[in-house]
Amino acid sequence: VRARIEVSVINFLKILNSPDPAISDLPLINRKSSNSRVSQGLLTDVSWIFLSHSFCTRSLTKSNAAKAFVRVWKVMETCFQILSQEKRVTQRELFYKLLCDSPEYFTSQLQVNRTIQDVIALLHCSRFSLGIVASSRGLVAGRLMLQEPNQEVIDCSACGSSGYSISGDLSLLEKLDLKTDARYIIVVEKHAIFQRLTEDFVFNQIPSILITAKGYPDIATRFLLHRLNRAFPDLPILALVDWNPAGLAILCTFKFGSIGMGMEAYRYACNVKWLGLRGDDVQLIPEQSLLPLKPRDLQIARSLMSSEILQENYKEELSLMVHNGQRAEVEALYFHGYDYLGKYIAKKIVQADYI
Repeated sequence: VRARIEVSVINFLKILNSPDPAISDLPLINRKSSNSRVSQGLLTDVSWIFLSHSFCTRSLTKSNAAKAFVRVWKVMETCFQILSQEKRVTQRELFYKLLCDSPEYFTSQLQVNRTIQDVIALLHCSRFSLGIVASSRGLVAGRLMLQEPNQEVIDCSACGSSGYSISGDLSLLEKLDLKTDARYIIVVEKHAIFQRLTEDFVFNQIPSILITAKGYPDIATRFLLHRLNRAFPDLPILALVDWNPAGLAILCTFKFGSIGMGMEAYRYACNVKWLGLRGDDVQLIPEQSLLPLKPRDLQIARSLMSSEILQENYKEELSLMVHNGQRAEVEALYFHGYDYLGKYIAKKIVQADYI
């Protein structure tokens, strides 16, 4: 990657130093939803988002793109320094470094995140190869033994309700030695539900690995799930999320990746099945537990419905949410007792009631 950065700089300088000097535009993959497609796996059930061949440019000669043009070179410069020093930084650390060095160009984390994707598209590399690591919120628990290089074996069933914290170092996650006797991997949307399931040792009743990103999935959690999927391809991956548009969006991010990940989306996609909550489960909870959809829910629903990634049975569930104007949270199942979640999951699995 350092060599690619050097070549980019040399080519840029050659154009400037030519008899007819010019500043060439930077051709970058367009990361808008209109440029997204879904790759259908030929040999597997896994599909993922990818970006088509529509390009956008960063130009120094256009006022609305000039700063974005400079940001690309600033991020490449900083990443070159990071790699030369053999360091790793999070996106947040990179933002503060750029904010201090170039405050006229970087004023928000979003600008840094988007520019990282520009650099990835320009250099055809991964963020990790740029020296950028993920800041992880994720946890894993249950019937999984893992071992970091030259470290002791960790039994994830003995980590308590807090589980094992997923490292943001993707290189380390790639090197983990993994062993399991589980029969399922269960992705849990919420931290509180994850804690309830681990406290009840649900992974012993249902031989399983539990994993959560505490909401919208971060890169490290998605990467570990993908790593588990590669290590144990026969284990079904089942998602337990709220019955609302945000819950479905979280499931789809695990399942397909995200447009925001651009060229890297395929690295994190897994064939996740929707276990629950689903429309048929609403009858299990009292009507007073149903909550009205918020404007943000309707916005997410419109975005999902307009995307080609959504399979037909998911669209039907989403249409039902919007038609009813209601959403249901997993916690509503506590109406049947705090130990009901394990029974609910077991019943759905036995009936193979997941889509």
